[in-house]
Amino acid sequence: MKTIYILSDSTGETAERVIKAALSQFFEEDVKVHRLFQIRSQDDLHQALAAVVRDPGMLVYTLVDPHLSEVVERVAEEHGLIAVDLLSSLIYNLSRYLGAPSREIPGLLHRIDTEYHRRVEAVDFTVKHDDGQEHRHLYKADLVLVGVSRSSKTPLSMYLAHKGYKVANVPLVKGIEPPEELFQIDQNKIVGLVIDTRRLVEIRTSRLLNMRQSPRGSYADYQQVEDEVAYCKRLYRQHPEWMTIDVTNKSVEEAASEIMRRMDESPVY
Repeated sequence: MKTIYILSDSTGETAERVIKAALSQFFEEDVKVHRLFQIRSQDDLHQALAAVVRDPGMLVYTLVDPHLSEVVERVAEEHGLIAVDLLSSLIYNLSRYLGAPSREIPGLLHRIDTEYHRRVEAVDFTVKHDDGQEHRHLYKADLVLVGVSRSSKTPLSMYLAHKGYKVANVPLVKGIEPPEELFQIDQNKIVGLVIDTRRLVEIRTSRLLNMRQSPRGSYADYQQVEDEVAYCKRLYRQHPEWMTIDVTNKSVEEAASEIMRRMDESPVY
């Protein structure tokens, strides 16, 4: 069996994915990928290299510290090992192109990779919990947005999801009780959206016209809309622990920023 060793100052997961993607181009299946990670010092590196020398294999390393990389190159040359530096050439050329030195922070690549996957998971969760879907899993959400139809619940949810928050949204309809799961989760996660009646009528009327439907029904009727908004406000007053945000004339970015700012200010979060 042939062995490929990964030397990393973080977890080595990113390098392992790159190697496995490359290995998929070969028919050779008898290859073991072994990660030697959290290498942050000369002592860490010497211990890792000692293991490689005892049972030789190919070296692939992602070490942002150039001094550690030099040690790997020297040991590889002394013992006739193939060594591939996944990062240095890229960082060097980026530095030339950007006209700035690299930060040389160990583990930064892994943190960026982890952040990316966290956002992907948040978006996936949010899509599956849009418009009142999957009430059973509301407790898994970081935030639950509630409000009347066309009060920006979905665009706000998606914007916050791309910031890494798992968001569910639940429509509030006068005459229909909200799902009981809404009242069983941490109430501090809930954000009630408020919107001016006149503005909401304009939004709904525009939507109906775009869908080639008549705006004369109850959906865009001023009195009906005012009753819906009043119902939501009463519900919000009954639950003072809910955060409330007035989205009237606010862009999605502005409303999301207000939610995130108030979350940061609250000790509950």
